[in-house]
Amino acid sequence: MATNLDIDDSLIVKAKKVGKHKAKKETVTQALIEYIARRVQKKITELFGTIEYDESYSYKAYRSQE
Repeated sequence: MATNLDIDDSLIVKAKKVGKHKAKKETVTQALIEYIARRVQKKITELFGTIEYDESYSYKAYRSQE
């Protein structure tokens, strides 16, 4: 999908340098991938303490059954 964006050139230059990317497209694509991954991780951490679990469950016992 072709997109025209007005992105701060200094940010692109810094991102290219830090990421060792050769092209703007590669830089922006990697930035989007990392942005999405970080947001997904944040959603997962919000689940901490909200999921009930069985304290008597033993993963070691389960593994030894196989």
